[in-house]
Amino acid sequence: MSEPITITNEDILHQVKLSCKIPEIVEQIVSRKVIIAAAEEAGITVEVEELQKASDQIRLANKLDSADDTWKWLEKHGLSIDDFEEIAQFSLISGKLVKHLFADKVEPYFFENQLDYVGVVMYEVVLDDEDLALELFYAIKEGEMSFYDVAHKYIQDVELRRKGGYLGIVRRKDLKPEISAAIFAAQSPQVIKPIVTSKGVHLIYVEEIIHAQLDDKLQQKIISDLLFEFLQAEAVKVEVLSTLATT
Repeated sequence: MSEPITITNEDILHQVKLSCKIPEIVEQIVSRKVIIAAAEEAGITVEVEELQKASDQIRLANKLDSADDTWKWLEKHGLSIDDFEEIAQFSLISGKLVKHLFADKVEPYFFENQLDYVGVVMYEVVLDDEDLALELFYAIKEGEMSFYDVAHKYIQDVELRRKGGYLGIVRRKDLKPEISAAIFAAQSPQVIKPIVTSKGVHLIYVEEIIHAQLDDKLQQKIISDLLFEFLQAEAVKVEVLSTLATT
């Protein structure tokens, strides 16, 4: 029979350090502390009924259908009841702070940055040879080959090749400027002339241009962007003092 293995808090912290996760975790800690401080400054509080509802939502999200399921989940994650309550409370505080800070800023932000949220449904093949890319471009234009044929032959990545170079919906702000300019000048559906960047020669099929609409999904994306900007701005104002040993 094998000997039991004892894992201590020090072991866990040491493994986190060896996994190179410290910067990521420090960033999360700073964000949490910034949110709590900002909520306190704004006078945001949590009622008992709200806390119970948030706790129920966490149980539902994690499929904790019984008290036994909840206890097992807490044990698995090394959490106490107080920790669970803290998670629920922080979730509530975060949501209230977001509404307090950004409820009246989403729509103006959308109209100021509307072009950033325009999207394109696109397919792409990146080649090393500009002459070959031009040859393939004209072959597609003349109907001698399909874009799928080109993707199937020249894309090395197996999964991307199987999808014919399909990249899904890509936002304008996530594209290189030279690629963005060409794509959004196109009349979809259209294969655009090869574009040379530092990555290679891009042969792109523009299937559809998707104009931005301020629906629920985009509102959440904008709120996420605004929160990220807020946390980044607040983080640079504080000095992070770590007590972690470097030896």
